[in-house]
Amino acid sequence: MTPPAAPQGAARFRRHSLTAKQAALTLGIALLLSIIAGAIELALDARKMRHEVQNQTQHRLDLVHGTAAEAAFQLNPELATQVVEGLFSGGRVADVVIRDDFGRSMASRARGVSPDSSWLAHALFGDILHYQEVLIYDLGTASPTEPVGDIEMTLALDSLARDFMDRSLLIFSLGVFKALAIAALLVVVFHAFITRPLLQVHAAIIETNPSQPGRWRKPNLAHHGNDELGHLVESLDELLHAFQRGLDQRDQLHQISTLDGLTGIANRRHFDTFLEASWQRARRSGKPLAVIFIDIDRFKDFNDHYGHIAGDDTLRAIAAALAGVVTRSTDLVARYGGEEFVCVLPDTDLAGARLVAQHIRDAIRALAIPHAYSDHADQVTASLGVASTVPAASGITCEQLLEQADSQLYRAKHQGRNRVAWET
Repeated sequence: MTPPAAPQGAARFRRHSLTAKQAALTLGIALLLSIIAGAIELALDARKMRHEVQNQTQHRLDLVHGTAAEAAFQLNPELATQVVEGLFSGGRVADVVIRDDFGRSMASRARGVSPDSSWLAHALFGDILHYQEVLIYDLGTASPTEPVGDIEMTLALDSLARDFMDRSLLIFSLGVFKALAIAALLVVVFHAFITRPLLQVHAAIIETNPSQPGRWRKPNLAHHGNDELGHLVESLDELLHAFQRGLDQRDQLHQISTLDGLTGIANRRHFDTFLEASWQRARRSGKPLAVIFIDIDRFKDFNDHYGHIAGDDTLRAIAAALAGVVTRSTDLVARYGGEEFVCVLPDTDLAGARLVAQHIRDAIRALAIPHAYSDHADQVTASLGVASTVPAASGITCEQLLEQADSQLYRAKHQGRNRVAWET
């Protein structure tokens, strides 16, 4: 069944359309740029996160410094434990310990063993995990301050890595979303301003009649009058009009080559071509083909006494009379040469051709062109010879059919002119 082929062809056309290719290319470029931009943004964010972690950790240590120093000075384990618990509650701390000035641990807290983090996490945060500060207690007197212990804290690498991955995923997702949004916008804009006008030009070319390219429906591309698309349409318009001029010249030359310059009817060359084609069609179809030869009686005497201008006018008038009688689109009237004319009548037997010949003779007489120097009439007359055959059955050639019609023409002249003769 053939109907399903159309949707498949349409789908294949859509896949290979300019819009689809442009969309795929734009999407690919946008994704590539988003990956590059995302990588750069992630590198910058990693640096930013390092500074944030360092600043936040230092800030927290600064906040608890006074309390931790007091706990170490007073050797107060409970206060030291509160400080440790406060630091440990941040979520990013792996272990904390507060020691007195003798190096003894007053309070500590440590996480369980965390899973090994990736090499990337070690590369990004491995050098900012450990912090240690000497605890200084200010007595508020003129005596100098002295260290009373230290506080040591280590950050959890897996927690930092997890936070970084969460931030990276968000940044990358936003980058891809922005890239896709920009790509979609570019596709829409490109389709509206480039692809659609090109499709209009393509449709106009497809709808153009190849025999009349100059009459193509020139698309009106708004906003493209002075750009490349506008120049393309103008170039196509000039090219198609040039084609049209070439076709017109060809048709004109063809018409000139097939028409008699004096009478405007078919010339001898066209007659030869037409007769051969008609003979072949009649032989294939088994139908008859008839030929009528017409010769103007005493035309040399007419020219000698009335002049060649009057003779040319007479030839034109007789040609018009012949065309007025032989009106079928399948027939042909041609000037054979000089004062001789010929008619080719496809699908016409001898009786039909005789009738047409009689009408031609009457039409010429009806012109009533004076001919005072004729030996048989006082006006211009013509003699006609008729022949018809069935090419498929007769066994004669096209040239022999012409010879038969010509022979009957001379028979009509010998019998006194101004008559129709045919083979009985």
